[in-house]
This record gives sequence, C-alpha cells and structure tokens, in this order.
Amino acid sequence: MNRETGHSGEQLVEPVRNFSVLLSPTPRGARLARLLAVEQLRSWELPLSPADQIVAELAANAATHGHVPGRDFRLTLYVVGDTLRVEVTDTRGDRLPRARATDPGAERGRGLLLVAALAGRWGATPGPAPRKTVWAELALPAAGSRIPTSR
Repeated sequence: MNRETGHSGEQLVEPVRNFSVLLSPTPRGARLARLLAVEQLRSWELPLSPADQIVAELAANAATHGHVPGRDFRLTLYVVGDTLRVEVTDTRGDRLPRARATDPGAERGRGLLLVAALAGRWGATPGPAPRKTVWAELALPAAGSRIPTSR
C-alpha cells in the first residue's frame, strides 16, 4: 500500500540522542567526563559551551563529594528536541547538593552557582539508593542556526 506524504497533520520528529559512560570518581575521571562530553557534542554538531563547563563542574562534584571507594559515577547526555540534558549520577545519595553563597576569598564552593548561572534549569534527584543524579538542562539553538562547534 502506498502512503501519502505531506499531510498537514504529519510532524517531523527528531530522534532522541543519548550518550552514557561510567567513570572513576577521581580528578582524572572528572577530566575525562568533560573531554568525552566535548567529543560527543562535536559529533552531534552541537555547541560545546556552556555544556562543557557544566559537565566539568558536575563531574568534579561527583569526584569530590560523591566519591565512594570502588563505585564509579555516570555521565549521561540526552538531546530531546531543543534541549540538552546533562546528568551526573554518583553513589552518595545521602549528600544532595545545594548552591550556596561563599566567602569572596574562598577558593572553592562556587561550582553549583556556576551551573545555576549557565543552565536553564538544574536540580538533583535522589535514588534509587544509594544514588543521586544531579542534572542541568540547556536550550539548544534552532537547527538552522547552529553555533560552530570548534574552539
């Protein structure tokens, strides 16, 4: 049977794209998370910034605050429609993150404030035990106006 195309009721649906990898909860694992995310975004022809900075902050937090010996953290990137979602899942579900003001002279403690400033939305989802997922969402430019992906 032939199928007619071009009906006004038909919609072009973009596929959901995703990438997921387990990494060691170490500074090296956090750095690798950022590098792998950049390469994946390049392959999808999506803007690298500010997603690379968000991945770097969330992965560093997983390696620093979510570290449990012998348990890895997971980096996941999803693209659904015009939204990129970055997720970092670690095994310290008892420590939910929160952005807080820091002393101007402090050398640490601004990571989630940076994520909040760069992302359209962010949050943390507990479980399943003993895990938690910290996520951030970014609006992507329209398909016809892609930003160059090289640096």
